[in-house]
Amino acid sequence: MTVRQIDVGCEFHYSAQVPTPAVIQVQPLQEGPVTVLSAATSVAPDTPVRTYTDLYGNPCQRLVIPAGRSVIRYDALVEVPDATEDVDVTAQQCAPDDLPDDVLIYTLPSRFCLPDMLGNEAWGRFGDLPRDYTRVQAICDHVNGHLQFRYGSSGPLSTAADVNASGFGVCRDFTQLAISFCRALNIPARYVFGYLPDVDVPVDPAPMDFAAWMEVWLGDRWWTFDPRNNRPRKGRVLIGRGRDASDVAMTTTFGAPWLESMVVKADERVG
Repeated sequence: MTVRQIDVGCEFHYSAQVPTPAVIQVQPLQEGPVTVLSAATSVAPDTPVRTYTDLYGNPCQRLVIPAGRSVIRYDALVEVPDATEDVDVTAQQCAPDDLPDDVLIYTLPSRFCLPDMLGNEAWGRFGDLPRDYTRVQAICDHVNGHLQFRYGSSGPLSTAADVNASGFGVCRDFTQLAISFCRALNIPARYVFGYLPDVDVPVDPAPMDFAAWMEVWLGDRWWTFDPRNNRPRKGRVLIGRGRDASDVAMTTTFGAPWLESMVVKADERVG
């Protein structure tokens, strides 16, 4: 398989009144088909950083953000397949009793994904559709058409029910709403967070940001769906998976440092 090389990374500028413990989650998950060729984390002023693996198998880094102004930077060069993710419209939804034990958690409500609150709508809209890949795609089509992408339209506490009512959101909201509908129909769905470069698609003029999409269990494996972009894409670089955005926050701080600015990059290396 031919491959493409992608430069990914981010830079956070913080201002803190006191030293503040933090966890950052920006490293690519080192599993196929993505290969991390090189990676580096730096903090200015110089600060120790250590890595651990969380409950969901995601790589995380711990540090103490220094008092005053500081810069946290992560850079990596990764290799990705020159291909979009797999699609199989014949992949079947499993009966709950046939699901693997470790998949069951992704059928349950979580902090931001609320299948219990959205269950009546899910069954009303999608209950009569074939129990296969096309049913999940119909959910993505609906969410993509129902929500209007708008920065600032939702906040860190907005749930899938909130954005469903408002009709506005960002990529995490599109994803959490689609996950909620899937779970209401007993389809396991988990939240995915990562880098998504503009590879073989029109360049988005908006500043690069982290991206959210979902993985859905059909047949005997997980399949990638993207309610926000709603099309197969090349170059996805996965950072972490979880029940919803609370499990894969880019930064978690045990205090209140001020995030002055954030820059994200995900660009194909040419030449």
